[in-house]
Amino acid sequence: MGDVLEIETDGHLRVLRLNRPERKNALTGPLIEAIVAGLRDAAHDDAVWAVAITGNGDAFCSGLDLAGMDDDRDDDADEPDDDRERDHFALVARFECEKPVLAGINGVAVGMGVSLAMCADIRIAAPSARFHPGYARVGASPDGGLTWTLPEAIGRERAMRFFLESRMVAAAEALELGMVSEVTETDDAFAARFLEYGRMLAGVAPLAARQTKRLVDAVGRPPDLQAHLTEEIRLTLQAFTTDDSKEAVRAMAAREQPTFTGR
Repeated sequence: MGDVLEIETDGHLRVLRLNRPERKNALTGPLIEAIVAGLRDAAHDDAVWAVAITGNGDAFCSGLDLAGMDDDRDDDADEPDDDRERDHFALVARFECEKPVLAGINGVAVGMGVSLAMCADIRIAAPSARFHPGYARVGASPDGGLTWTLPEAIGRERAMRFFLESRMVAAAEALELGMVSEVTETDDAFAARFLEYGRMLAGVAPLAARQTKRLVDAVGRPPDLQAHLTEEIRLTLQAFTTDDSKEAVRAMAAREQPTFTGR
């Protein structure tokens, strides 16, 4: 998995740490693959009873690394890659891994970084954590399972406002909305609390934890979740080929208001 993801085992707790702090833990193809593989390994390791995900440095995950987007983009934006369809971290975290998954949001989470946080079962945050949808800002719709996991957590209308207002949401507001269930008193207290809570989850009777997660996740699951996630990817990739998306990226870099044409 290389250096982009650090993996630790703490008793029955598996800890995954995104390790691109110089890029605010922005996601690349190799990092996404490492997260999926790390979750999958934990899911099939009988000695692991809970999983915890966080970021190194001062960010949780700043979303897709746009600098490498052109290299990773498929030649045909209307046809999602087979591996992407099969190895979706939301599916692995929620269903293939029946063990509790904790996300510790230690700093900024943007775009697909929010998607990664929301596919966890439980989320705690540092006071300096903040959330931005990212997608509309670059002329795209959400992916990473976020159009499923966010409305599930905070309700449809609040999710729509988060997506379309395209503003930064601080940790305290995220707690009020229901995006996280706990914010530590101080940033300095976050690391210890993150591990403490992860160890607590890993101390629950493993069969009971797995059965509970299985039953809870069966409620409200879309009838064809795989098709929904595939459509997310297709529309996001398609959006990046539009004039509006190119204008959004240009305007963001120039710190100007974009002029959209609907094309």
